[in-house]
Amino acid sequence: MMALEQDVGELFRRKRLMLGLVESATGGLISHLITGVPGSSDYYKGSVTAYSNQVKISLVGVKGETIERYGAVSPQVAEEMARGGRRVLGVDVCLSDTGIAGPGDATSEKQVGLFYIGLSHKSGTFSQKHSFQGDRAQNKQTAAEAALSWLKEYLLGLEQQLPIG
Repeated sequence: MMALEQDVGELFRRKRLMLGLVESATGGLISHLITGVPGSSDYYKGSVTAYSNQVKISLVGVKGETIERYGAVSPQVAEEMARGGRRVLGVDVCLSDTGIAGPGDATSEKQVGLFYIGLSHKSGTFSQKHSFQGDRAQNKQTAAEAALSWLKEYLLGLEQQLPIG
């Protein structure tokens, strides 16, 4: 799996961008994967593990009304986490996640394995919905890998937008 984290790191180095993370359901796993790459301090500033709604609101800047209206596991909260994290951590790109790793906490509308990943960059703030079918550990791992894959894809897309010359 290390190849994905290394690819992401190389893209950040090449672009001279700084990365930050705001993790909820993955509980710091994405940060762990990023910092497993030697030299990651060149592009990785840090993270907030915002597991509770209180931390999402008070530290990261997610609006309480957003959580009340859409729930903590929603694209709106994932985007506010990424946007807030970009500001709080002072980074170019911030990745976030919120989800239901399982085995409990599911509702009739939101099943175990539902994750939203957020990404914020000066060009915009976006989210992706994912539904995973594993146990708690598998869902966290798969969500972390999905987040890093999207981040790599996003960075490669930025490279293609660069002017030639």
